[in-house]
Parts: sequence; C-alpha cells; structure tokens
Amino acid sequence: MLERLLRKDRTEVTFVLPADAPPGPVSVVGDFNDWRPGVHTLRPREDGKRAVTVELPAMNTHSFRYLAAGDYWFNDESAVGQDGPNSRLHT
Repeated sequence: MLERLLRKDRTEVTFVLPADAPPGPVSVVGDFNDWRPGVHTLRPREDGKRAVTVELPAMNTHSFRYLAAGDYWFNDESAVGQDGPNSRLHT
C-alpha cells in the first residue's frame, strides 16, 4: 500500500506492507535509489505493519519493486500501473 503526503515541492511516499507477508526483511528499490537493495528497508511501526518513507520530487513518475528475503521480487498492488515488470508511482 502507498501513502502520500504532498508538500510544497515534494511528495513523501510511505511504502507499507503487512508485518509478516512476505516474511523476513523487505526493501523498496527503484529508480529513486538506483535500484540498490537495503537503502530503503521497511521497519515495524506501531500499527503492526512495516513501512519506509521516501521523499520524492513532485510531479514525477517513478518505477519501483519490493525485494524480500530469498531474492523474492514483487510489485505493489496499489500502484497506478506497470512499467514493464515494475510498479509505477506518480508523485
């Protein structure tokens, strides 16, 4: 799930997943972090889910995926569409 908070010149995007699905560590990787795993790792939050917030420039489109333990790549069902095998996000 994606949560957005619009700011004057940027959008804070929070990537949210259930606490245990998939199990193990998960990071969000995309064109905004040069597709580097571990840069934006989801962390537990008080509501029982895990999340990470990334500040992105406003009025842009980004491609991203999640990477879980065991080299398991998957997309976000709440994303606006696909860019090849990747999820697409508009800020």
